[in-house]
Amino acid sequence: MTVDTGKTVVVFGGSGFLGRYVTQALAKRGHRVRIACRRPDLAYHVLTAGNIGAILPIQANLRYPWSVERAVKGADHVVNLVGILAESGKQTFSGLQAEGARLIAEAARAEGVNMTQISAIGADEGSNSKYARTKAAGEKAVHAARPDAYILRPSIVFGPEDEFFNRFAEMSRFSPVLPLLGGGKTKFQPIYVVDVAEAVAKTVDNEVAGGTVYELGGPEVLSFRQLMEEMLRVINRKRRFVSIPFSLAGSMAQFAQYVPGAPLTPDQVKQLQNDNVVSEEAIADGRTLDAFGIRPRTVDSILPTYLVRFRPQGQFTRPTRHAGGLDAENQDGLT
Repeated sequence: MTVDTGKTVVVFGGSGFLGRYVTQALAKRGHRVRIACRRPDLAYHVLTAGNIGAILPIQANLRYPWSVERAVKGADHVVNLVGILAESGKQTFSGLQAEGARLIAEAARAEGVNMTQISAIGADEGSNSKYARTKAAGEKAVHAARPDAYILRPSIVFGPEDEFFNRFAEMSRFSPVLPLLGGGKTKFQPIYVVDVAEAVAKTVDNEVAGGTVYELGGPEVLSFRQLMEEMLRVINRKRRFVSIPFSLAGSMAQFAQYVPGAPLTPDQVKQLQNDNVVSEEAIADGRTLDAFGIRPRTVDSILPTYLVRFRPQGQFTRPTRHAGGLDAENQDGLT
């Protein structure tokens, strides 16, 4: 049984993909975790991550300041993981990622505790992407309220419940082709969700310097095409690649965004036009995962642990080194 440290950490967005791993990392260290989310019943799956009674879901809505203040009351540290990839109804980029971050930071300041803000590589007030602009606005609001706050900017985060590899692996089960926006040349630095969660836990325990913006990336820089090729190799399938210019992808997304469950939005097309990797400035300043003393896991070492279900015969299919992607003009050997 983990020894209780007596420290209470409030995790906004703790019921989501990254949230469950952050909760596990904090509970493993003996901290008490208060999961603040709109629907506490959706956080019950995280209750077993720690000792009995150590994890408590609590209702909080970023549109209501009083609920944020109530959630933070009596805490020792606050973590904000709230973020969305696409707007829906009242769940807007500005409302959650900018204004929501400000409310949480001001509540933390009023309570006299520090906080950790999860942002994203590419956050930029001058970006043409609303997602990137509001992430930057959230960072600015957090540092205005808590100059000593921790800002973590991860590249694309992958793991068992991710919406990246799982989405394209599912698509490959039924579609004979996979799209490569802009030719699939956009570069990413995928980071394993457990590594990000451990970095968050280290900020809670003040193991790294606060008041800093850290950029977190995995050990490899890979293009979108290379990520798709690795995914196909793991699930033992061959699919055609079809290159779609960004201009055409933007037009397609403009119409598709009104269809429920649309795979891509115009804002996401804008984001994909820029590389998503740790900057040279962050590397030079030591503001990377190295500062946390974490050795990141590679994509090829983790994907087989959760994508096996997409193989033709599930876990009973032995992967072959010949599986992967093909250009549209090279259609031999499709399965």
